[in-house]
Amino acid sequence: QVQLKESGGGSVQAGGSLSLSCVASGSTSSACAWSWYRQAPGKERELAASITRDDEAVTTYSDSVAGRFTISQDLAENTLVLQMSSLRPSDTAVYYCAARRCGSPLSIFDYWGQGTQVTVSS
Repeated sequence: QVQLKESGGGSVQAGGSLSLSCVASGSTSSACAWSWYRQAPGKERELAASITRDDEAVTTYSDSVAGRFTISQDLAENTLVLQMSSLRPSDTAVYYCAARRCGSPLSIFDYWGQGTQVTVSS
């Protein structure tokens, strides 16, 4: 099992920046990738960014955040970070940290944090 705990959410005006952190604990070596998902009110949860948990650190971004968000990790500290800039009201959502167990299908993330609220006002 892997436990994930997010922090860093809050309120910001459009154009501003926020940084989210996620600390993993437990059997972290069993996770091969992790990501940030988000869910806006009344909308389905969507993948914002992901990164492989290895030295290659391959990243992917959704079209809606590419160029504005940066995902990074500190493997020694088991910490995942999402640096968000040029924030828009449409970025308002609950942001979830998630981890995929090695061997799981690429579309499946097995472990989830409790989420942290990000609110962007115009």
